[in-house]
Amino acid sequence: MDVRRRFIVSFWLILVAAPLLAADRPVLVCYGDSITAGYGLETGQSFPDALQRDLDHRGYHYKVSNQGTSGATTKDAVAGLRSILLLHPEVVIVEFGGNDGLRGLPPEQTHHNLDTVLTALENAHIKILLAGITLPPNYGQEYIKQFEQNFRDLAARHHTAFVPMIYKDLVNVPGTIQTDGIHPTAKGSEIIARTLLPVLMPLLHKGS
Repeated sequence: MDVRRRFIVSFWLILVAAPLLAADRPVLVCYGDSITAGYGLETGQSFPDALQRDLDHRGYHYKVSNQGTSGATTKDAVAGLRSILLLHPEVVIVEFGGNDGLRGLPPEQTHHNLDTVLTALENAHIKILLAGITLPPNYGQEYIKQFEQNFRDLAARHHTAFVPMIYKDLVNVPGTIQTDGIHPTAKGSEIIARTLLPVLMPLLHKGS
């Protein structure tokens, strides 16, 4: 009876302690648009979910917070900054710009908004990984060149960790893009997480 009682007490202590231990984990925010949000996917299939699993497996004890919003532009990213800062993240993956490009917004506007986001995170002493993306070829070579250059210039200016093309490892891999031709499938999300990991891990520490 005593053994059984000790087991029950231990079990309940674990249940009570687990949320507290999770709360002590440093926060890694994935801040972006529908690619981050997991548009068209089931719960647990977004790239932030895959990233959480990969980090747990490698012994990095972070809490990955998915702060993605479908349809969000870089203007929305600026508007949502306060809510991100209130999470007190240690690291933020910034993944915005695709919707600006698809709407044909001026590259200068995208640059200004992303610069505002990165500056605010820097001022809060938050580590940053900037994730870039490109556009379909029908947007024109000159516009696409300016669009892509924005990410490179901002990464250099702010000295951030940088992945120039978040889709680089899933291009031409079957089953990685949904039928809309834009958003990743669950398989694509897993690949995106693995694409980000080598650049992200130097920003992290184990034993948290």
